[in-house]
Amino acid sequence: MHIAITGIGTVSAIGMNCAETLQSLLSEHPGIGSMRQLGSVHTELPVGEVPYSNAELKRIAGVSEEPMPRTSLLGIIAAREALTMANRTCDAFISGTTVGGMDLTEQHWQDYSKGKATEKIRLHEAGESTNAIAKHLGHFAFIATPSTACSSSLNAIILGANLLRTGKAKAALVGGAESLSKFHLNGFNTLMILDHQPCRPFDAERNGLNLGEGAGYLVIESEEEAIARGATILGYIGGYANTCDAYHQTASSADGEGAFRAMQDAIQMSGLQPADIDYINAHGTATPNNDLSESVALLRLFGSRMPAVSSTKAFTGHTTSASGGIEAVVCLLAMQHGFVPANLNWSKTGEGLIVPITHTTRQPLKHVLCNAFGFGGNESSLVLSTEGIDLPKAEYTLGLSALCQSTTPDDSEVSKYISAAEGRRMTSQTRRIVVAARQVMEESGITMPDAIVCATQWGCMLQSMRFLQDMLDTDEQQLKPTPFIQSTHNTIASMIAIMTGNHGYNCTYAQGKQSYECAMADITTQMSLGLIRSALVLEFDEEVEVWDKVLTLIGDKTHAVARATLFVKKD
Repeated sequence: MHIAITGIGTVSAIGMNCAETLQSLLSEHPGIGSMRQLGSVHTELPVGEVPYSNAELKRIAGVSEEPMPRTSLLGIIAAREALTMANRTCDAFISGTTVGGMDLTEQHWQDYSKGKATEKIRLHEAGESTNAIAKHLGHFAFIATPSTACSSSLNAIILGANLLRTGKAKAALVGGAESLSKFHLNGFNTLMILDHQPCRPFDAERNGLNLGEGAGYLVIESEEEAIARGATILGYIGGYANTCDAYHQTASSADGEGAFRAMQDAIQMSGLQPADIDYINAHGTATPNNDLSESVALLRLFGSRMPAVSSTKAFTGHTTSASGGIEAVVCLLAMQHGFVPANLNWSKTGEGLIVPITHTTRQPLKHVLCNAFGFGGNESSLVLSTEGIDLPKAEYTLGLSALCQSTTPDDSEVSKYISAAEGRRMTSQTRRIVVAARQVMEESGITMPDAIVCATQWGCMLQSMRFLQDMLDTDEQQLKPTPFIQSTHNTIASMIAIMTGNHGYNCTYAQGKQSYECAMADITTQMSLGLIRSALVLEFDEEVEVWDKVLTLIGDKTHAVARATLFVKKD
């Protein structure tokens, strides 16, 4: 099966559509600048903002609802462009995000704590921001929200491709959206990885990243269907992979193991050799740790035959969950128009670092590799090609058995699986899900499952709300990093991988009450395709007093859950 790309759409600091984005790339015009829309006290930090207020974005998107998360507004604009270009509807919509409606939550948190502004609370959920986009684009039979921090959008593309290959979808709209929020900005600031100057990916004197916002989407369908309806094919999905670095929640390993595996596996799926890759759009955040780790992984895989490499984050800022979607669009524009985008602001090589392309360079591109690496060591790579690459189809008939399932453990079982030092940094519910996972793996005898997939409605809410409350109480000053580090939706899945040294597939879904359904769709399609044979599926949510009080008022009480199930493919 050849998976064709027939529509693309994007919005970011360098353009409100593909044409504007292309012009910015060709003219080397970056979008990093002073903060105009966010309203944080940290105005000293440059950002890659979309230069429109929410009211202006509503007019552009044709949206009248009040309120509407900024993430959703950005997503509507970019996704509509992709669908219009493809001139078709899609039956699956998969959109990665982490921030979701946090921009509204941080505005209304004090009201929530007093039992006010009750209906707005629903919009915090990552899946609700995806649903808001879907509502304005048409009917979709399947909607999912991967939330794996900065690799979310590429993981959306991976799931969409697998749905096509198993016949569960004829066409899919895939990618992601992310807006800037004060929570986001302050979280990264606590990690001391934000540069006060425009970022310099892969430069010896790089000093951190600039956060950005935006959205990027692809419409994918079979080549056969695209040709039959006379669609213009913009490129092809050639191969893809997701792995886990299994090293640290926020730092990359010195040997770049997760990144190396993701790139190697994606190229292997495509049937290509590393020497066939013409260009690599690197993750390239401009942090000292990431750029060195990614360079090590690139040198391990490509050696002295390094293709052209650049990071485009000095154009857009690091758009986190949206980065994979936006940069996949950038890659397709580069392939269509025959150029390698510049790695802006680079001036000096450093020990162990790759040397990027520093000016926009005309070059035919046939095969391109796009990287997106996230917190928890969640590493994804995508091969895009100008020609069809055969990806085997599979019938969606599958024998699946639950080998072992846990009940929610109590605190007395924690010490067997978690050290006191580790436990002090976790919430009580986090400790329970870790114990549940370890118990299931021990009892099943499968201590290294091929995949770890988590389903959650709200994510690690206790840590999220602790960080948010501290941020508001201190006026964004003197914040501690631990609650932020453990606030991302994929904290649990990555934590299990890190504890067990599992480098396999790792994904988290935050699609509200349909999250478990999405997780099962993921593992069953992969099993049908022979990509995995075993999967640890985690269900996780925790009660938060203030949050739960408001949800109860609107009849949507959260129920704490910490359950693990080990699934295996039947022979």
